[in-house]
Amino acid sequence: MLSKRKIHGGALGFIGFMLSPLSWWNDAVVNLPLALAFAWMISLFYRPAFNLAVVIGYWLTNVLGFVLMHRGAGKIMSKEAPRPYSRRDLLRDFLISLLYTLLILLLLKWRVLQPLTDYPWLRSYLSH
Repeated sequence: MLSKRKIHGGALGFIGFMLSPLSWWNDAVVNLPLALAFAWMISLFYRPAFNLAVVIGYWLTNVLGFVLMHRGAGKIMSKEAPRPYSRRDLLRDFLISLLYTLLILLLLKWRVLQPLTDYPWLRSYLSH
């Protein structure tokens, strides 16, 4: 029978995987939309912060995903409490997020990602 600890660890691991950039599809369908939603909310109050808010939102989802996966796996695999999340773990997760951030910055530079009001097809809809 599954213990509460393993079920909790599995849930943490699944949520962490969905937030981590470990496969292209969940990054494209989960992290980027969350980062864009975060940036759109920020840009409603301070429009020049849009690009920075996309990057910050993206980093937050990635690092949170890695931390949750690590904690979840620790709960599933060990019989005792998992080891603390180390600085080395955080550094590794940060470097992976940094690489993906370079891709996000290119998408921002090429204006693939932009504030809602800058999309031509949406501009006329929002102006009504």
